[in-house]
Amino acid sequence: MHRWATIDPLMHQARSGARVSLNSYEESTEDAAMALAPRLAYFAGVARHEHVTRAAHELGVPQSTLSRAMVRLEEDLGVALFARKGRTVSLTAAGRTFLGSAERALAEVGRAAESVRADADPAVGRVAFGFLHTMGSETVPGLIRAFRVDHPRIRFTLVQNYGEAMIERLRAGELDLCLTSPVPDAPDLAARRLDEQRLRLVVPDDHRLAGRKRVRLAEAADETFVTLEPGYGLRRITDDLCADAGFAPRIAFEGEEAETLRGLVAAGLGVALLPPPAVARPGVVELTVTAPRAVREIGVAWLDGHPDTPPVAAFKSFLLSRRGKLIPE
Repeated sequence: MHRWATIDPLMHQARSGARVSLNSYEESTEDAAMALAPRLAYFAGVARHEHVTRAAHELGVPQSTLSRAMVRLEEDLGVALFARKGRTVSLTAAGRTFLGSAERALAEVGRAAESVRADADPAVGRVAFGFLHTMGSETVPGLIRAFRVDHPRIRFTLVQNYGEAMIERLRAGELDLCLTSPVPDAPDLAARRLDEQRLRLVVPDDHRLAGRKRVRLAEAADETFVTLEPGYGLRRITDDLCADAGFAPRIAFEGEEAETLRGLVAAGLGVALLPPPAVARPGVVELTVTAPRAVREIGVAWLDGHPDTPPVAAFKSFLLSRRGKLIPE
């Protein structure tokens, strides 16, 4: 009688005192599942009818095919699942145990299939969308509100994070699209520039530069900066702009959220290069930087070559249509 190739070796290794490889066991379990899975629905059908002919008719397969599948299933498991009397069958104790697990497995597969079909539905599907913290208060809510005028029932799973973390989740398949800065340039990603956003030098309202409207970044070379942590796109842009202005910023604090930095500027801890706030904050003055040109590019990215579901394709098309008008005035 045929048995799974790894069962006897495992028993032999246990008797001989040899160490059993967990990876080998996991691989054998996966191999078993792959071989058994196609026959689970056949088994459940025969168990439900307790009659091979009626089960074959319901399943739409030849009776001979169904009978052979059940014999092979029993051979693979090494146990009798049915007691047979002509074309009538009844479950053995082992068969009843196996049926419970088989029905749960089939139900789980059914739920998974229904879930992915629902997510891909053009009218009510789902989009997993990531965006920067600084896009969360105004830009992204405005985008979703405008998109849902024509797609009111499409669902969103939203992830707010910094750029590198979103790219990791994009590569892991957890996100369909992400709105990020700088626009990524990687062989496995596709990205499109959508807009640019001016950055301002934010200073306390009692600062020596607070009476100005415009400033060259080099004029802040002796200042202490508060910035985002390394890994954030805005931090990289800040470092690059300061380098273009001829200095390396002295960092007093590294944070995770732009509005926290703005509050620390108001408290006198330092100055910062930040995008405009959604709501003006008291205690700070925001200066236009005339040199170097202080902007950050905003773009949308996705995994190159991966097919889009209809909801994702619709939202991607919508985002691309907002090129040049993504950032509110």
